[in-house]
Formats: sequence, structure tokens, C-alpha cells
Amino acid sequence: MSNILTLIIFAMIAIVFVFFVFILFGWRWLMKRMVKKIGKIVLTDSYQENIIEMLPGFRHMGIQNVLENSLRAESGDILHRPLGSSKKWPHLEPFTFIPAQTSPFPVDGEEEVDVQVTIGPKAKKPLKIEIPLMISGMAYGIALSEQVRISLAEAAKNVGTAINSGEGPILPEEVDKAGKYILQFSKTEWSKDKKILKRANMIEIKLGQGALFAMGGKISPNNLSPRAIELMGLTENEEAVIYENFFENQTLDDLKQLVKELRKLTGGVPIGVKMGAGGKIEEDIDHLIEMDVDFIAIDGGQGATHGAPPILSDDFGIPTLHAIVRAANHLEKRNKKGQISLIASGGLFVPGQFLKMLALGADAVYLGSVMLFTVAHNQILNAVPFEPPTQVVWNDGKFKDQFKIEDGVQAAEKFLTASTEEMKMALRAMGKRSLKELSKKDLVSYDDLTAQIIGIPFSFEPWEN
Repeated sequence: MSNILTLIIFAMIAIVFVFFVFILFGWRWLMKRMVKKIGKIVLTDSYQENIIEMLPGFRHMGIQNVLENSLRAESGDILHRPLGSSKKWPHLEPFTFIPAQTSPFPVDGEEEVDVQVTIGPKAKKPLKIEIPLMISGMAYGIALSEQVRISLAEAAKNVGTAINSGEGPILPEEVDKAGKYILQFSKTEWSKDKKILKRANMIEIKLGQGALFAMGGKISPNNLSPRAIELMGLTENEEAVIYENFFENQTLDDLKQLVKELRKLTGGVPIGVKMGAGGKIEEDIDHLIEMDVDFIAIDGGQGATHGAPPILSDDFGIPTLHAIVRAANHLEKRNKKGQISLIASGGLFVPGQFLKMLALGADAVYLGSVMLFTVAHNQILNAVPFEPPTQVVWNDGKFKDQFKIEDGVQAAEKFLTASTEEMKMALRAMGKRSLKELSKKDLVSYDDLTAQIIGIPFSFEPWEN
């Protein structure tokens, strides 16, 4: 028996040795054979049966379009793409800040820069935050896991800013952890809890968003956790429904009355609206002024969500850049600048983009997608390379239970802190000691069309005061 075992061991060693020798000395021969075989197929097969037909096919249709159409062909249902539109929108790259070097001079690096913001200044109880960055409405239960929501809430508190609930059910622990809490009043049955409404520091009536606009949807109980079902007040097999409107046969008067009722119920916290950026944005803003809102949050065409039909994400809306410039100009035209706060969101990922939005007239910036990747930070390694990173953060993600709240808090807090410090450095470089001193007068564009749209100098022309 031992002789047989010895022979088997020697045979295995011999096989490994031969394999090693082959790899060491025979790999060139093997590669050459493979290249010859593949080369013959690619260079001699007719175009219609050649694998390289994929190249003009992908260039003609686009790789993403081909793959998404395959998913449509597989399911026969409306496709729900995560993280918004992937098309190329006009954005913030063609313009830059003007540095202070001769007159005025930059501000010393040791001097503090004031970046505090007040949202809804005319409200009885305005929302005051330490930094102009807030965490956008990414819902628990519908989009994010409980662990991620709690991490983001605690990080927001630690840096002195606010977090938006999104349109999912409200986690009591999240409200407890958050320093400043924005409740998104959505077209659902579960967003109307008066006890939670009274605890909020700000109420955001959700009319629409950049990736989905005003459309609702139905969520299968199979895609909801037992806790989410309980907090939504649903039965075990009941669908969660997000409606398209708040009222049957809805009118602007209905919405105006809703603003009044919420203001009375909450004791004077800011009451505002979130909407996707559309082509008739001035008319939309006029309607919101008529509703007597304290703030307007505008989600540009680059806005993301947990899942939206590509036709809504790609073929509706206008770019965030255009939306905020037009909104800021129109509020000024209506003498509402400084009375109604403007919040920008959609496709904003780095400190320079945040600060450019503020220079264009926004009072604060909502951060969404960027927070998903930063709160997970190195925890995405639990998912990649075989699953996408978001499987760590989604409510139905395969790795959500491995998410460590403490690590998420630290990562999100450090990102917000680092981003704020970069923005302060940029303000110092412009010779400013306060965010309130920033305006579009501090911008210049190297693209003539962008300069005309924004109303700033074109970089090829001489500077004129």
C-alpha cells in the first residue's frame, strides 16, 4: 500500500515538473499556435461570420446599448438602470476660477474661511449647516441598506451638515444619529407619519428627480427586507407603491395647501420642493414661488437613482449646468434671490464641481452617487472583481451584511472634510474669507459658447472689469 502511495506522489511530482518545464520553455510555442489559429480565423473568415464584426457593430450602436438591448430581449420588461444617465452632458469642465495674485492677494493659509450656509432664510426655523454640502435623498429599503444609511447619518452629524431621508421608510435609528434631518415628503403612504415629520429640520416635497422625473413605481415584497416592509406599514405580500401624484386630479392649489399644512404641522422649518430639471424651468419656478416654498432643490439631467428606465434618464431633462444657471437667473429676476434657497444636484463628484455650482448661484449642493462610493471606500473589495461595488451598499446587495458601520462613518466623514478643506483653499486662492463673497464674477471660460451661456468672460479676450 505504501509503495502505491509513493508511486502516486512521485507521479504527481513528475506531472507538476513537466507542466512547469512546459510553461517555462513551451509557452512561446503555445502562444504562437494560438495566435496563428486566431489570426487565421480573424483574417480569413468572411465579414458576416467574423468575430471582428463586433467592432463596427459596437461602434455603430455603442457597447452599452448592445448590452442593454440584450437585457431587454432577455426580460421583455422595462429596464431599470442604476446610477443614472451615462450620456455625455455639457458640464463644468470648460470654465475655471480666477486666482488672486497681484490685486487682490490670496488669503493666508492659516486664516479661517467661513463656509456656513443657511437654507430657507425666511422660514421661522431656517436650516443652518456648517458646510455647503448635504447628503442627498437615497432611500433606505428602496435603495440603501440600513448599515449604509446609519453610516451616512452619523457622518453628516460629525461634520455639521444634513442628510435627506429619500422616499423610503424612515429608520428611527437614522433620525437619532443625524444632527440635521431633511425628510423627503414623497408620493407614498409611509412618508406621512406626523411624529417623524415633527422631528425633521426641513421638509422636501418630492415632485421629481433627474433620473426618473415625476414617475412612480411598484416594488415587489421580494425586493424589500422584513424591516422595510414593517416600517412601510405593508403586509407580508403587499407591493410598495410610489405614486405619480400626491392627490387625485392634482392641482397647483392642492400643492400650495400642502405647503401650508406642512409648515403649520412642523412649526416653521423650511418647506421646499425637489424636482428634475426640465426645459421650462422658469415656468416651474414661478409655480413654486406661487406655492410659497422656502427652497428649491433642482436635480439636473446627470442625476442618478437606484434604478430608472434609460428613456427617462437619457432622453428627458436638461444638464445641471444649464438648470442651475437658469434657475439662479430667474430667482434673481423675480427678486427671490436670498429669500428662496437653491440647492444643486446631479453629476457633481469632486470639490471643484461643488464650488462651481455655488459660484453659479446655488446656496448648497446635494451629494448622492459620490457618497455611495466613498462611504464604502475599501469595503467595495468585498464585492469586486466578481460583483459591482454597489453590491456592498444596496438594500438587496449580496454583501450588505458585511458592511461595517464604523468604517463607513469614517470614510464618509473624511471625504466631506477633505472636500470642504479643498473648497476653502480655493476660496483663499481667490482672495476670499467667506463663501458669501463667491459669485460667477470669479469665473472665466475657455469655451466661447459656455462663456455666453453663463455670462462670464471668454478666456481668449482681454479682461474687462
